[in-house]
Amino acid sequence: MIIHQGYENLNFRNPVVTLGIFDGVHRGHRTVIDTLVGRAKEVNGESVIITFYPHPRQVLSGDNTKLEFLTSLEEKIILLEKSGINHVVIIGFDRDFSNREACEFVREVLIEKIRTKHLIVGFNHHFGRKREGDFEAIRKCAESYNFKVEQIRALNSESGIISSSAIRNALLAGNLEEANDLLGYSYFMNGTVVGGKKLGRRIGYPTANIIPDYHNKLIPKDGVYAVEIWIKEERYSGMMSIGLNPTVNENPDIRTIEANIFDFDMDIYGARVCVVFRYRLRDEMKFENISLLARQIELDKKRAIRHLS
Repeated sequence: MIIHQGYENLNFRNPVVTLGIFDGVHRGHRTVIDTLVGRAKEVNGESVIITFYPHPRQVLSGDNTKLEFLTSLEEKIILLEKSGINHVVIIGFDRDFSNREACEFVREVLIEKIRTKHLIVGFNHHFGRKREGDFEAIRKCAESYNFKVEQIRALNSESGIISSSAIRNALLAGNLEEANDLLGYSYFMNGTVVGGKKLGRRIGYPTANIIPDYHNKLIPKDGVYAVEIWIKEERYSGMMSIGLNPTVNENPDIRTIEANIFDFDMDIYGARVCVVFRYRLRDEMKFENISLLARQIELDKKRAIRHLS
C-alpha cells in the first residue's frame, strides 16, 4: 500500500476510488473496501482510498479537546494496510477546504487530479460544504463528468447499523464484546509507559501507567479489563484498570490507565506499547481497605488468565 500526502502529481491506472474518514475501519467500512478492491481487479485498475486529516470535526468543532475517536491516523493506516488497498491519499482538512462545494471537489480532485473512473460510497456518505454531497448529488456529478458511482448498502448487526458512532457508544457504555463484534477485531490502544506512584507494587501487583499516544483516543468505560500487551513485537497477558482508583487515590480528578503484566519484571519506562482489549471483567469499585482490594485483584487475575487462555 502506497501512502500519498495530498493529491498533486498522482498517476493511477484506472482508479476505483472511495473516500471518507474510516474511523475504526470497522466491518461496515470493510464492506465498502472489499467492494472497492474487487471492482479495481475487475477493470485491471488500482484501488484508492481518500481520507482527511485532521478529522473534520476537530477543525469545525471549535474545541477538539473533548472529541474522542476510535483510531488515530497512524492506527487507521495500520488497519488499512491489511485490506489489500493499493493507495491511500491523505488530504489536509481545514476551514477553507470545508467550504468547497461538492461538485467543485468532484471536478478539481476526483476528476482532474485523480482521474476517477469509478467511485464507491457508503450508505450515508456526505461531503462538501454543509454536507451537500449526498449520493444523489454525486450521481448528478457523475453524469456530467462521465464516471461511474456506486452506493453500498449499510451493514447491519443484531443491534442495528454498524457505524463508528455505535462502536464509540458501546465502548463508553462498557459493552466491549459488542464493540469488538462491530469492529471485527479487538479494540486497541497505542501508548507510552510513564512513571506512576508505584501503589500497585506495594500490594504485589506492579502496574505500568500508560498515556495514549493519540490525545483524542477514545478510552473505554472505567473498569477492569483482560488485555494483551504488545512490547517490541512480543505478546504478554495482563489486566488493565481504567479509572480513578478510588480506594487509594487521594485526588479524585485524576483518571489513570494502568496495566499489570503477568509474569513480567522488566523496566519499560518510556517504552511504546499496544494494549488490546479482550474482555471486560468488572466495573471500578471502592474497597474499605488495601487488603480487600488485593483480594479482588487476585480474583481479577484468575479470571483474566482464564479468559485469555
